[in-house]
Amino acid sequence: MWEREVNGRPLRFHLSGINNQNFIMRDEETGSWWQQVSGAAIQGPLRGRRLNPIFTDEVSFAVWKREHPQGRVLRPDEKLQARYASAEWEREIEKLPLVAAAVPGEPAPRTLMAGLVIDGQAMAYPVAELKRQRLIIDTIRETPVFLVSIDEGRSIRAFERRVDGRTLEFFVSAEAVPLRLVDAETGSVWDFTGTAISGQLAGKQLKKIAVLKDYWFDWKTYHPETSVYRERGLKP
Repeated sequence: MWEREVNGRPLRFHLSGINNQNFIMRDEETGSWWQQVSGAAIQGPLRGRRLNPIFTDEVSFAVWKREHPQGRVLRPDEKLQARYASAEWEREIEKLPLVAAAVPGEPAPRTLMAGLVIDGQAMAYPVAELKRQRLIIDTIRETPVFLVSIDEGRSIRAFERRVDGRTLEFFVSAEAVPLRLVDAETGSVWDFTGTAISGQLAGKQLKKIAVLKDYWFDWKTYHPETSVYRERGLKP
């Protein structure tokens, strides 16, 4: 998600095409083309400019509704229903050929990844591995982080695991429904929003980190120096 204002001027965007299965947007004011995944203008008068990102996360509707019981949902325009993508859109897209070829030692091109970027360092985590572990503890550059998954991997969030200058280790409370995390240092209990709901750190909020769920081929294209998480370490 991106802000649509550049140099103090609001821009209006519409879908113009697809580049290697990644949307290209065109603004009506200048005719510049923008890459969806990077927010960068790749052609036109504004080439080289980047849109400012807006923090967002991708979770299931059940999670969103539980956290925002008074929230509102954008309703499809019935007049344009025929122009919307079908419910099978993702499966149809998966059948299309790719420019990127499989590389020995790397994930398969269509492996779904959860990508993070911290201090210029990109890291990709296979969603299937995160789904299996539920919680992954890691450090990117000098930043201690963790990723956590619920709803069979449909909802993934990442947080810094540092509170008041102290790095915490987390584990999943096996019996808790919905998900609860416990930090080893204080025994405080944390929920899926990154908020401590009981214990010594009750009321503290972990810093959220944006997560992009993306296919490996696309993530690597726009983050060529990325590393890939392995269960027993990292591989560049």
